Amino acid sequence: MGIIYLMLIVSLIIALFFLVSFLWATKNGQFEDDHTPSIRILFDDENNEQPNYLEDDGSTKV
Repeated sequence: MGIIYLMLIVSLIIALFFLVSFLWATKNGQFEDDHTPSIRILFDDENNEQPNYLEDDGSTKV
């Protein structure tokens, strides 16, 4: 019976830790930007260069 009380106390401490972590994250603005992730896939990366496998004479490098 004592293990049930121990498990109850430990689970409440863990739940309290996650609640405090969530409140801290919302207070610091972690969840403020909900627009950018949805449109990020629509834009290309800045350094999106394709490697050049062609030699000067038009043949390909291996």
